[in-house]
Amino acid sequence: MHRSVNILRKWLVLLMVILCNISVIGQLSPGDLSEPHSHLEGMSNCTLCHTLGQKISNQKCLDCHELLAEIISSNKGYHSSFEVKRKECVSCHSDHHGREFNMIRFDKENFNHDLTGYSLEGKHKEEDCINCHQPKNYTLELKKENSYLGLSTRCLSCHDDQHQGTLDNDCAKCHDFNGFTPASVFNHNNSDYPLLGKHREVECADCHLNTVINGIEIVNYSNIPHSSCTDCHEDIHDNKFGNDCQKCHSVFSFNEIKETVSFNHNLTGFPLEGRHSSVDCKDCHTNNVTDPVAHVNCTDCHDDFHKGQFMENNKVRDCKDCHTVNGFQGSLFTIEMHRNTKFSLEGAHIATPCFVCHKDVNNEWKFRNLGINCADCHDDVHKGCIDSKYYPEKQCRECHGVERWNKISFDHSITGYELLGEHKNLSCRDCHFQKTIPIIQRFNVLNGDCLECHLDVHQGQFQSTDNTITCLACHQYNNWDPTLFNHDNTNFPLDGKHKDVSCDKCHKEVTTNEQTYTLYKLKDYRCENCH
Repeated sequence: MHRSVNILRKWLVLLMVILCNISVIGQLSPGDLSEPHSHLEGMSNCTLCHTLGQKISNQKCLDCHELLAEIISSNKGYHSSFEVKRKECVSCHSDHHGREFNMIRFDKENFNHDLTGYSLEGKHKEEDCINCHQPKNYTLELKKENSYLGLSTRCLSCHDDQHQGTLDNDCAKCHDFNGFTPASVFNHNNSDYPLLGKHREVECADCHLNTVINGIEIVNYSNIPHSSCTDCHEDIHDNKFGNDCQKCHSVFSFNEIKETVSFNHNLTGFPLEGRHSSVDCKDCHTNNVTDPVAHVNCTDCHDDFHKGQFMENNKVRDCKDCHTVNGFQGSLFTIEMHRNTKFSLEGAHIATPCFVCHKDVNNEWKFRNLGINCADCHDDVHKGCIDSKYYPEKQCRECHGVERWNKISFDHSITGYELLGEHKNLSCRDCHFQKTIPIIQRFNVLNGDCLECHLDVHQGQFQSTDNTITCLACHQYNNWDPTLFNHDNTNFPLDGKHKDVSCDKCHKEVTTNEQTYTLYKLKDYRCENCH
């Protein structure tokens, strides 16, 4: 009985010790540590993280996390940013929440990646964090699935080297963050072969061919031979002119030959002069420049622009008879040479440009069968106004001279109306052109009556019984003075003192129908009408 009581007492003491230890543990630890810290469980390890009577020390954290401490000390990464460096580690990475608790927790959607020292740009903004933050991409020793440390900012830490070491590892020298292709940052002018002229239009693949390195097919962008044009281009001259194509050709066009080319064309027997000096070689050398080209006559290269108008003995006269190598504009055909044709140039015709006569309505040059009569070039402006007997076959020269149109030479007496006195000094237009719009020509319609040209200033006072009026009874052609008038032939001959009286003393001005004129026809001759 006594023995049983002692055994029971021992078990009660043991139970109390166990219960007391459980109570102490519960008071010191708020919970189990997370899996990464599980090896620190136990009361003997508390001071590895905690300082008795104080907060958890950042320094104790960094004493264990040496790699992170190294990163912070080098002032790199997220934990070195101003916003994060001043915080306590435990404010973000608390523990004692159980084995499954994830100590690395943050809002991926709103995380400011700029704080890491690496801003996300372009396509990087669209990538999920885990696509880059993988242990296989880490360059540091820390390679854990749930860590974001250890990732380098170098492109090749995440991306495969598409160039297999043939180019600089700094991908950003050629590529931007918006896409791997095209290499928008790359500038060929910064390479040892700047692209000029037509080279700018060449596709990259025409020069940069595919090759295989390390069993991987890549595009070769390095060590491309380019010291000579023939490294890429075929020498179509078969080395007849050497392999320095740039002596003659330009990068702007293979068919463009340099003006400063050393080739002496005079050695060919055809010196390049005038417009020929600016002609593209390919215009004459349609095949190889070394092939012979016919060049004796202009028509060997040039079409007969005049379409056989200058044929002689069934052969086209050569262009050089009229033109020079300086251009087809202008002509060597002189006025003296023109005088040997059927139409000698005289007067104003000498100053007339060739095209006025030799270009037709279709703007084509014409040199044959032009005609030599005036009407062949000039319109008959007097058609229907002058009797053709005065200019048979519409020959303008019957009246006009070749010096100028307004120089008229015409015998007016053959019309039956001889020009006398002041009439000799008048222009044809003064009588034969009625000043209206349009102008009306009067040649056939005039019969010699004075009033066809002159106004009747006497308002019909001297009208004859046949209703005609002739100014010539009083006036002559030299002036308007009535030198032929004789008062003795009137109904009131002047006698005595009347001969000394001024005309206007008896013949007063009157107005009829708003027309003022001098009254010469007096109906009453009694003395008291004047005295």
